[in-house]
Amino acid sequence: MAELRDGQQAKVVGQKVLRPREQVEERIRVMILSGELETGDLLPPEAELARQFNVSRTTVREALRSLTTQRMIYKVPGSRGGNFVQRIDYNSLGSAVIDSVHNLLTIGSIEFTEVAEVRQYLEVPAVRLAAANRSDEDLERLRDIVRRQKTASVDDPEVPKLDEQFHALIAQASGNRVLSSFVSALHHETEPVHYLDLSPEVGRATVRQHKAIVDAIDKQDADAAEGAIIKHLTYLRKHLAAHSKR
Repeated sequence: MAELRDGQQAKVVGQKVLRPREQVEERIRVMILSGELETGDLLPPEAELARQFNVSRTTVREALRSLTTQRMIYKVPGSRGGNFVQRIDYNSLGSAVIDSVHNLLTIGSIEFTEVAEVRQYLEVPAVRLAAANRSDEDLERLRDIVRRQKTASVDDPEVPKLDEQFHALIAQASGNRVLSSFVSALHHETEPVHYLDLSPEVGRATVRQHKAIVDAIDKQDADAAEGAIIKHLTYLRKHLAAHSKR
């Protein structure tokens, strides 16, 4: 506060004046976060937004481009397209993580091993929480995946997807949506099966390890679940390392 002549303090009433593009962007963002604009809502055309905000279409276009980058809206091309409000929930968090990690891996800013290590660190608390919080439906879905893995051949194109679903379901069963988003996203980018020599022996060992994890979750034994997933991840890491040296 600024001090007046008689010693009184003057209240601060001013705030940063936003540029036109920032004002448009902030107004739309506030409407989305407040629920005034809902998921899937179509924004007015650029020309109409320019009229409503009393700014140029270039200003509107820049604001919409920024909101698209922030995943607040998405654009659909074509005569029936336009700018739509993006879904804002924990699933969008996972999508943002996938894209960010993928881009960083692509340009070489981070290493595959770094991402894989973080995923493995997160899977331990995830499986402990899954043992405590899993539902009967969670358990049945996990068992169904193990059954399908048991009958699949190592060259079955569904094998990588089943493995990804298995680990994602454990994270979902944890009941922590943020943890689930991160585990699923990081597993998506570091899918171990793609980097393994999937011999029948490795395939059988993986299925046995998955079953042990599910059995521990079934019994709601967090310690056993942690031990089982550490054994599984250690096994995978060993075979990944052996494969990378060839």
